[in-house]
Amino acid sequence: MPYKVRIENFEGPLDLLLHLIKKNEINIYDIPVAMITQQYIEYLEAMEELNLNVAGDFLVMAATLLQIKSKMLLPVDEAVDDEEEGPDPREELVRRL
Repeated sequence: MPYKVRIENFEGPLDLLLHLIKKNEINIYDIPVAMITQQYIEYLEAMEELNLNVAGDFLVMAATLLQIKSKMLLPVDEAVDDEEEGPDPREELVRRL
């Protein structure tokens, strides 16, 4: 039983959701991280045995999603050059996928 995210404007695997966010096809501000986390906890409870690889994969993707969302919530400083901020975390996530 693979884990699927089910939110108002998306239903599917978490890695696809992260890819769509990277491509700006889904707005990061519309993603209820708490709801996704609750769904995942329910998913884990439904499994009779915890597969640590599955849990680890989710935690990496969830942490990346939180990082992207938190950076998007910060005000943009026009004086800071894009190169000074470092690489876009969404690019790193897509590279991992």
